[in-house]
Order: sequence, then C-alpha cells, then structure tokens
Amino acid sequence: MQALMKLAVAMVFVLAATTGVAAERISILDRCDPSDPGWAPTGGCTLEGGDVTVAEFNALLTSVLSTAVVGHPGWRFQPSFTKIEPDQAVRVTNDGGRPHTFTEVAQFGGGMIPPLNKGLVEAPECAAATIIPPGDRTVIRGLAEGNHLFQCCIHPWMHEMVKVERDADD
Repeated sequence: MQALMKLAVAMVFVLAATTGVAAERISILDRCDPSDPGWAPTGGCTLEGGDVTVAEFNALLTSVLSTAVVGHPGWRFQPSFTKIEPDQAVRVTNDGGRPHTFTEVAQFGGGMIPPLNKGLVEAPECAAATIIPPGDRTVIRGLAEGNHLFQCCIHPWMHEMVKVERDADD
C-alpha cells in the first residue's frame, strides 16, 4: 500500500513536470464482487476486494419512490465536484473493477446501456464515449473557464462537475 502511494505521488510530480501544473485527481470507483459469476457475461470484475453482487447492483438501479434511475452508490466518481485553474489538468483513473467512461456532456442523461437508463434519454455525447478499462487512466486538459459536466456513459448516475475558474488571488 505504501509503495502504491509513493508511486501515485511520483506520477503526480511527473505529470506536473510535463504539463507545468499539478493535476487534480478523480477516481472512478465501483465495488463489484469478483467472486460473483453474475459479472462474467458483461466482462467480469477485476477488483480484489469488491463486495457488490450483480443482484445487489440491480436491486439499487431505481428508487422505490419513482421509476428514476438511482444506481448503486458504490459506483461513483470521487470526488463528484472538482475545482481547477484554467491551466490545470484533471487526471481520471479507473480504480474500479469494471469498465467506465468519463464523458463530457451538455446535460446529464442516460448512457449507452439501455437497461441501466431506466427512462433516461441517452446523452448524445455517449455515442462517441471512450471506454476506460479497470486500471487505466486519462488526462483531461484545456477545459475553458466555466462548469463542465461529466458522466459515465455506462452507469449514468455517475456524475462529476469540474469548475474551471481562476482564483481571485491570481
């Protein structure tokens, strides 16, 4: 664990050296149970310590109070809100055991997997979403000032807002 932390810190310094500024980090998380064979038909689960079965995942897709998609809280972006300077980058790492996307959208909507949308209309940007496999990462650079919405186009309840704003002190 300590070696992983040292590696992560070293990677931030390398990224800062190559971009000129430090990057904010966002983790893509899920808690799929690798021992549950229910994950196998959709690519399995690569986590070592996940504990959410397919049955539990499916049971939490919608609210008992409405037909709205809710999704399992173990599937999330951490943090769900990030503020950066205009010249900063955002480093997004899939720390989960399932594939995800981190797709900028004009408005939050449904994703590319219709059964997970539960009444949501697919966000148009999801048609060209890039899959981030477990363990992979991407770096988002060059965001204009303002608010930027990102979602997972597989699990549409996974939302992020990146606020790009120059600090008043600058």
